[in-house]
Amino acid sequence: MSVRPRSRTQPDDEAVFETLPGDPAGELVLLCDHASNALPAEYGDLGLRPEEFRRHIAYDIGAAALTRELAAGLSAPAILSRFSRLLIDLNRGENDPTLIMQLSDGAIVPGNRGIDADERRRRLQRYYFPYHAAITQALDAALRTGRAPAIVSVHSFTPAWKSRPRPWHVGVLWDRDPRIAVPLIEALRASGELTVGDNEPYVGALKDDTLYRHASRRGLAHALIEVRQDLIADEAGVAAWEARLTPMLARLREDPAVAVVRHFGSRSDGNT
Repeated sequence: MSVRPRSRTQPDDEAVFETLPGDPAGELVLLCDHASNALPAEYGDLGLRPEEFRRHIAYDIGAAALTRELAAGLSAPAILSRFSRLLIDLNRGENDPTLIMQLSDGAIVPGNRGIDADERRRRLQRYYFPYHAAITQALDAALRTGRAPAIVSVHSFTPAWKSRPRPWHVGVLWDRDPRIAVPLIEALRASGELTVGDNEPYVGALKDDTLYRHASRRGLAHALIEVRQDLIADEAGVAAWEARLTPMLARLREDPAVAVVRHFGSRSDGNT
């Protein structure tokens, strides 16, 4: 059974992001960059077959449902994308060559091939910048309470890549700031039941990605959680991971070291 997204706010058809309300003084903001596989009507299907939109190339399977459940359990504000990463990838810098993919895991994206500078600029202005402005607004609201918010970004990854199984159940991605990532990795490993990736299956030092832009630059504690997609592909899986992660994140946000601005720099730009 596929997860049916549930939300405390229903976005209108023109909204480019979805905001879930929460306590701005709760010291935690949740993000989901790849929440949706939808496209604006004007873009049709970008020339792709329907089955491509059920794959990871279009969105992070299960990530939106998990984000919503975590937001509810933690009373945390959350911001979720409303359109597919095939339109524009919100977790990339605006000058990243993979911002608008023309080829993704073997699938040619006809609607993205040969787009000109005007169309690229239009997607940035219409879909990319408003999403990141909403994150800035949420963080500014939290900072006005007098305590710095931690940021947790929720993603998911495929069980296999290039026909090779991935052994991890979950990965925590981070750059130089250990305040959330290291204790979260330790907490996940404590039961002995999970294979936990430390900057696996991806590395958290990507210049100008969402956490670089909003956390590293601002000195806010942060981590990106990647859950394997088959583990959160249905309601039972989402519920299990919400029950696992919510108490861990609740404890972490109570750490006084988390609720302050502290700059660690970034591996991706050579800072120390």
